[in-house]
Amino acid sequence: MANIKSAKKRVLVAAKKTAQNKAAKTHLKTVLKQANAAIEANAENKDEMVRLAMKNIDQACAKGLLHKNAAARKKSTICNLAK
Repeated sequence: MANIKSAKKRVLVAAKKTAQNKAAKTHLKTVLKQANAAIEANAENKDEMVRLAMKNIDQACAKGLLHKNAAARKKSTICNLAK
């Protein structure tokens, strides 16, 4: 464990941010799975789920959870499946 006060704080902050990032990534994966399921089932809310997936991908990219190319790839995949 760190002895310096600022180092102790950084350990706590890093743990908190790691938990937030993990929760955000988990949410993104859940939304993507729901969108894929809606597309596969040709559900009524397919377009809404795709739009929600796009929104979540963009938010994850803006927060730095996804690289911009990874975000573009995921969005492209969802769009191609939705056609």
